[in-house]
Amino acid sequence: MAEPFRVAMTRDVIRPDGSLGFGGVGVGLMQSAPGVEMVFLDKHPGAFTPEDLEGFDALAMLGGRVTADTLKGNERLALIARFGVGYDNVDVDAATEAGVFLTITPEAVRRPMAVVNLTYLLTLASRIFAQNALTKEGRWADKQDARGVGLTGRTLSTIGFGRISQETHRLAKPLEMRHLAYDPYADPEAAAAAGVELVDLDTLIREADFLVVAAALTPETHHLMNAERLAMMKPTAFLISTARGGLVDQKALYEALRDKKIAGAGLDVFEQEPVDPSDPILSLGNVIVSPHALCWTDQCFAGNGAADVRAVLEVQHGRVPRGVVNRAVLDHAGWKA
Repeated sequence: MAEPFRVAMTRDVIRPDGSLGFGGVGVGLMQSAPGVEMVFLDKHPGAFTPEDLEGFDALAMLGGRVTADTLKGNERLALIARFGVGYDNVDVDAATEAGVFLTITPEAVRRPMAVVNLTYLLTLASRIFAQNALTKEGRWADKQDARGVGLTGRTLSTIGFGRISQETHRLAKPLEMRHLAYDPYADPEAAAAAGVELVDLDTLIREADFLVVAAALTPETHHLMNAERLAMMKPTAFLISTARGGLVDQKALYEALRDKKIAGAGLDVFEQEPVDPSDPILSLGNVIVSPHALCWTDQCFAGNGAADVRAVLEVQHGRVPRGVVNRAVLDHAGWKA
């Protein structure tokens, strides 16, 4: 009998009471797939060791880190299937050198994350939390002090023009806003077809009324929104950060918000996660926050799970999986074998 295709699943998909969280993220599909043996790792995520992944053909991961040390001596692991689109917790170069595919699930999060961006845009513009508070506190007469911002003709800017940013612009189209994007890798024809103007980063920031930070976190984009760039924003502008916390200098953002240099911010991500409850940025009245989870819907988890299972089955059968980050693996002797 052929040896099963063994898949390690990170243990962070299990709730403290032992039940499956995150809508199951495809665990049931994985367990029922012919020829696949799925095993939960013994410990909660940190930096994985070679011993953690020994004897496995694939790793399906939510949290945890894969480093160069993790993959030392690797002769069997062929796939790291990451739930979501972020992969800053995986050493991509080391995976490529080891002949290990890294896959992400861009289609599964495209719509849910675009909805997150739109949710923050609408919530900040309407000042719904301020209106909610004054209503509950019996301050009905103060409602004119919580006046919102109209969106027609305002500028929606995105740092990045990948799938999520494109969907964000598409969903916002009926609001009759102006649409700008900065992305050195963007297809000008695709942007023009979507009614989005590609501009340089400084122009994007200066003209934004709502600035969505939606780039990948890399050494080059770390603190892309620093004090200098935050100072370029209009005092009436809002910043929306939903990709990775490291893209924004959080201390500089706190100071800009505290001093009313910008109007407000919506943050689903932070430089340190979980964010410290005593972090001063949480005390500001012009900030709304969520715990890196606003896109966590039943549909998002179902899509993530299905995409990861699909990647596992494709590699199991010797096919190139969808959502590959490091296509150079195709030239690796181990994959060819």
